[in-house]
Amino acid sequence: MFMVAARSKSRPRQERGRTSAEPPDPPDPASVSPVTAEPIAHPLEPLTAPEFRATAAILRRDQAVGESWRFASIELVEPAKAEVVAWRTGDPIPRRSLSVLWDRRSNQTYEAVVDLVVDRVESWTYVPDVTPNFTVDEFHEVDDALHRHPGVLAVLAERGISDPSLVLFDVWTYGQAVMPEQWQDRRLGWCDLWLRESPGGNPYAHPVSGLKIIVDLNTLEVLDIEDHHDYGRPDVDGEYDPRLRDQRASPELKRLEVSQPDGVSFRVDGHEVHWQNWSLRLGFNFREGLVLHQVGFNDQGTRREIAYRMSFAEMVVPYRDPGFDHYRRTAFDIGEWGLGNMVTSLELGCDCLGEIVYLDAVIADSRGEPEVITQAICLHEEDAGVLWKHVDSDDGAQTRRMRRMVISVHATVANYEYLIYWRFYADGNIECEVRATGLMVTTPLAQVEDRSAYGTVVDDRTYAPFHQHFIVAKLDLDIDGASNTVLEIDSVAPPMGPDNPYGLALITESTKINSERESARDYSWESQRAWKVINPNRTNRHGDHPGYKLVPGAALPALFDPAAPVYQRAPVIGHSVWVTAYDDAERWPAGDYPTQSGPDSSIGLDEHQRGINHWVLDDAPLVHADVVLWYVFGIHHITRPEDWPIMPADTISFWLKPFGFFDQNPALDLSDSPHH
Repeated sequence: MFMVAARSKSRPRQERGRTSAEPPDPPDPASVSPVTAEPIAHPLEPLTAPEFRATAAILRRDQAVGESWRFASIELVEPAKAEVVAWRTGDPIPRRSLSVLWDRRSNQTYEAVVDLVVDRVESWTYVPDVTPNFTVDEFHEVDDALHRHPGVLAVLAERGISDPSLVLFDVWTYGQAVMPEQWQDRRLGWCDLWLRESPGGNPYAHPVSGLKIIVDLNTLEVLDIEDHHDYGRPDVDGEYDPRLRDQRASPELKRLEVSQPDGVSFRVDGHEVHWQNWSLRLGFNFREGLVLHQVGFNDQGTRREIAYRMSFAEMVVPYRDPGFDHYRRTAFDIGEWGLGNMVTSLELGCDCLGEIVYLDAVIADSRGEPEVITQAICLHEEDAGVLWKHVDSDDGAQTRRMRRMVISVHATVANYEYLIYWRFYADGNIECEVRATGLMVTTPLAQVEDRSAYGTVVDDRTYAPFHQHFIVAKLDLDIDGASNTVLEIDSVAPPMGPDNPYGLALITESTKINSERESARDYSWESQRAWKVINPNRTNRHGDHPGYKLVPGAALPALFDPAAPVYQRAPVIGHSVWVTAYDDAERWPAGDYPTQSGPDSSIGLDEHQRGINHWVLDDAPLVHADVVLWYVFGIHHITRPEDWPIMPADTISFWLKPFGFFDQNPALDLSDSPHH
């Protein structure tokens, strides 16, 4: 990664997108990799472009990784948490990469750890009976191959589609339960077909109904063309680009500018960010995308730990329509594709407004070659209204405005966009917000008078199916250190009686989560349930334990029968919160390999690789422990006509709020807002 500063007024428009060009030299290092000659300043620095290349070259040299092999992923092996916490500037910096790769001829999967410091393969492990994540390269290869396939072109012609260049072949992965049994040992994809009205038109406006194509992604062989039905092409108003719409523009808004004439109030040192009393380190990988490391707060001269690591660990999007067009449409956007692979470049004035610092990100393609996502991460400050205020009848008003530090990435996952914001506030609050926008999946109806019980009519003879977006946030909180305890907090109204004669009493009740088997918890609206992580070894000025509270937002029920294949692939979505004891190996709550997964598809894997429902079976103690919270939130999308043809951003969020962490309001030291 490298840093680019931008200002709203003066910065020229830059070309956006991915490039294979090398980034400029980063800041002065503390260590240099002897393999890549790349300066490295910290053990959690993301892999650099030379390190991606070195990983692929070492595996080709030492493990005969030839032309038939593909890389599903390459990522940094983060050193063990204990090692990172103990590391100090000047100490040696380990640099190891983890690759997941497969041989397209045999369809066999391997995990490889490469030590980049000593230039060798540390381990080469065969992983039986799994399918690695799909890659962006394969998405484009399938689209290209189907555009040239005679049988596919013939069936399109039968439907009156004479210009195949207007067709989008949108490949999806399978869940094991809905895969054709005869091909379950293949790297299998199924394809939706969509037709643009014109070369620049909405690619998702016109689904080719009832037509699916089954493809072997290793060979690009078309295994089956499922021609189930043809409901034609309804006359829909599906264009969102103003250049393609015969629509009068609304009155133009006056220009809005955000200016910081004296520059920004934050500092970026490599990948470490400092703002007001906050400091944290940024990471990035193909699967999670943005990662926040070592989040701390300077409390009157003392740096206090709040979180070791925070990220999104899985995203499950099931479409709740059992019909032919949708019954297999469930996406594990993080585990099956990789959120980092889908991150897009940000543009000043559109995606980010104000005085911006951008960071690039580096990922690898399926050949092991690095790709730079320019301007992948946006850092900026925002005014967010009043933080605190009081008007005294004698002395007048005291007001402090709320400013927040925002770290954001945007990811385009096929038809949907996910805009992810981590916000840090002067009063110690942390907010995580997700905005979902983009293009809905729609489906033609057979007759004008038809309706679907599983979706909403949004246009002429067209409905959009109901679906859900489950996001799993991994929150490794370390409140003043790693020895913590989690309390479930409920608000309770005691019954009326002698001590509560008017029924006004309101109390809170705390339930300690003692071990992993009891750690799957559900949100309760009736009790306004929240979860508090405390350090039981410390007390604040008032004699209470310092803590941070997870204030839930956008919690949603799974609404699945436990026997449903989707639920069995991802039991994590069945509860709002899970708590586990920290384990460096427990990373992916729906399993390391959710692609083509089923309830029995991970039997040969280590328990750590099989998902959170297996992690909790050892019932590890959670009191005075290094705990990790897994918060499940998202969008229960009952589709609307107003979401068509492009969806206004649906905004959801949750908060981490200090609760006894400080002795009083930590924002009392803010300077007064100027009065005009």
